[in-house]
Amino acid sequence: MKRKITAMFLSLPLLLFGFSFGPETGADDRETGSLDEKVSKFLESRKNEWLDMNVSTSDGKVLYDLILKNRYTRAIEIGTSTGHSAIWMAWALSKTGGKLITIEIDEGRYKTALMNFKKAGLSEVIDARLADAHDLVKELKGPFDFVFCDADKDWYKNYFIALAPKLKVNGCFTAHNVSWRYNRDIKAFLDYVSGLSNFKTTINRASSEGISISCKTAAE
Repeated sequence: MKRKITAMFLSLPLLLFGFSFGPETGADDRETGSLDEKVSKFLESRKNEWLDMNVSTSDGKVLYDLILKNRYTRAIEIGTSTGHSAIWMAWALSKTGGKLITIEIDEGRYKTALMNFKKAGLSEVIDARLADAHDLVKELKGPFDFVFCDADKDWYKNYFIALAPKLKVNGCFTAHNVSWRYNRDIKAFLDYVSGLSNFKTTINRASSEGISISCKTAAE
């Protein structure tokens, strides 16, 4: 996917750094089941319509499983597009009591994503921002425990450098389209993260486009 992410508008009436990552909500089984049904039906109804630089369903499931398995609660997405990946992540975060900040640069895609979040029933779990991630990721306050990067490939390394210090130990920075090894920017990014002594990087080959998973093993 190409770069998607600058304006500094918030989708919710929140201060730029005031988005709250609260504890697990403790919703009862009936409420959780109701949300699961709503999200499932929405995704099923749109399963063949996620174009415009969205991830595949298989990749969405990879992100969902990573968040749920590790009980992540403080997540960032760079590159919303129209919201497919954010819905998968927010669905998992709704079960861990977490929140997602997602950043998109294109106003049209951003507005479509907001409608999709509402239809899926996940608006309260997502803080969607119309902004340039080149600027915003530097300003966001951590710590975070999960990052999904799916924007301009020539900036992957810069996004990682900006967010790695804000990432908790055992947290992960994931990146999409890393099967594009012929792309010199992807190669430079993978070479960089693979060479870090305090990160362990693997690539999920079940992903249709390749998702790198760089997990932080120590502070430095």
